[in-house]
Amino acid sequence: MMNQYPVWKYLLLVFVILFGSIFALPNLYGEDPSVLISKRSESIDIATKDRIVDLLKQSTVNYKSLEHNDGKILIRLSSEDAQLSVVDQIKALDMFKNNNNYTIALNLAPATPAWLQSISAAPMYLGLDLRGGVHFLMEVDMDSAIKRLEDILMSDMRSHLRDKKIRYLGVTLNSNVINIKFRDADNMEQGRIALKSEFKDLEYATDEENLLVTAKLTEVVIRNEKRSAIQQNVTTLRNRVNELGVAEPVIQQQGDSRIVVQLPGVQDTARAKEILGATATLEFRLTEGTLTEWHEAEKSGHVPLNAKLYHERNGDPVLLKRRVIVTGDQINDAASTIDQQSGTPAVSVRLDGKGAKKMGETTRENVGKPMAVVFIENKVETKTIDGKDIKVRTRTEEVINIATIRDSFSKNFQITGLGSTEARDLALLLRAGALRAPVEIVEERTVGPSLGKDNIEKGFTSVVIGFVLVLVFMVVYYRTFGIFANIALTANLVIIVAILSLLQATLTLPGIAGIVLTVGMAVDANVLIFERIREELRNGNSPQASIHSGYAKAFSTIADANVTTLIAAIVLFSFGTGPIKGFAITLSIGILTSMFTAIMGTRALVNLTYGGRNVSKLSI
Repeated sequence: MMNQYPVWKYLLLVFVILFGSIFALPNLYGEDPSVLISKRSESIDIATKDRIVDLLKQSTVNYKSLEHNDGKILIRLSSEDAQLSVVDQIKALDMFKNNNNYTIALNLAPATPAWLQSISAAPMYLGLDLRGGVHFLMEVDMDSAIKRLEDILMSDMRSHLRDKKIRYLGVTLNSNVINIKFRDADNMEQGRIALKSEFKDLEYATDEENLLVTAKLTEVVIRNEKRSAIQQNVTTLRNRVNELGVAEPVIQQQGDSRIVVQLPGVQDTARAKEILGATATLEFRLTEGTLTEWHEAEKSGHVPLNAKLYHERNGDPVLLKRRVIVTGDQINDAASTIDQQSGTPAVSVRLDGKGAKKMGETTRENVGKPMAVVFIENKVETKTIDGKDIKVRTRTEEVINIATIRDSFSKNFQITGLGSTEARDLALLLRAGALRAPVEIVEERTVGPSLGKDNIEKGFTSVVIGFVLVLVFMVVYYRTFGIFANIALTANLVIIVAILSLLQATLTLPGIAGIVLTVGMAVDANVLIFERIREELRNGNSPQASIHSGYAKAFSTIADANVTTLIAAIVLFSFGTGPIKGFAITLSIGILTSMFTAIMGTRALVNLTYGGRNVSKLSI
């Protein structure tokens, strides 16, 4: 019989709609303002949980529930005011004061029922324009990344030549070319062979007349260094955001040299910028010479070849050896604490295996000698010059601590001479890791929570209005077939929401625009089919033949229209940025689901109603 589906197609439709309805459900339950408490590197114990429960019982704030899962504590509250009040009360407890091991974060916890959580059903994430928060677009300073690599190579070359006992006069950098000056031709030839065998990725040239060997980074090395710089910066920024305790952050690469950072719920932009943009790191170096020689070097400007002139915070000069013992990259963990002897703020540091080995060897061989800690920070500051705002990059290098090595140590030690706030920030930055290259914030946007709530309401209203107008038009113009189209359209919306929830996609205002557009496009397919059926009826075909021909002949037109739109959506996703990608994703999903519901869904309803029986007239 004409216009009948096999049973498996009906079962497939029922399964898809049921599956979509279940996984779209979490979005109806909303979210609870909550406080998430976690402990670094370990789980929160029962005693801590009991202490927090006692605090909440004594408090005037009413809380919905307290969950202790996966070593973390989640406190659900009824309002944002209660949320802020609970955070202040918890931070006031003695066990949380000046304790960087705990992270206390404001959060929005989905109020999804347990039975939905058991099947991993979760709501969509909401973007900054819907939830509120901070958006940063950061530019990575690739020139600094290359300069850093060249400085490391120069230091390694000096060490390699010394280890090989090859005499040289100096290693300098000029216009991205490393120049190694030698005493004589024999040393120059030995040095060229030794460097070429050790540093194989460089391009070498020899100037025999000036006893000079030059080395230059290849294009491949430069390209790899830039790629590594942005990848490490993304990882470091993600670690720093985790330290800040932000829920559902977005940190992703954009293009060749930019990084997008979105922090939902964060309103303190100054604090976020301070932590994200800081490139603070440490270097540990042995001192060179005596106090008298330090002052003489500053006055005369003559610094020994194996030393570099620094200054302490009070302005006093210090000569330090060029060779770096350990850098911030080799620090595994750091925490602010109080020095037991002096009672002043300090940072407790733990090195990785490589750093611990180098520190152990150095301190064992230099007992009784001073060692300095150099604090290095890169900043981008805006200065007004001749009425114009100009961004100036500054690099601060200062000695924050000089201590005599009393005994050999390797993995664990303390840094003193810091203020309490400085100690906390330095510990946070060292834990998260140093940025491989400085970053500059080229774009900054802040969206308030009230504006985000208003955006949600307006976005939801736009979808509802568009949806209702389409429903009314279809019923008035196409009667029973219009009802079929409306049922398919409703199923289409449910499936789109379900897919976005399954993908844990972030919904933004452009994403809502994509859904609204999809509503119109989904109906467009049905309009093409229904008009084709009407045309077949006007040509004198029977109702059953008209239905069959209508769906068969309209399919190619619908496919062409949707495929071309899908190609445009893919191009938008490939070359677009944040908001454009959100629009492209929802549009692409909507195109695929609308084809399924408009063609297969409405056909199933038509076949159930009219298929397999003699019909003299269609309600179309």
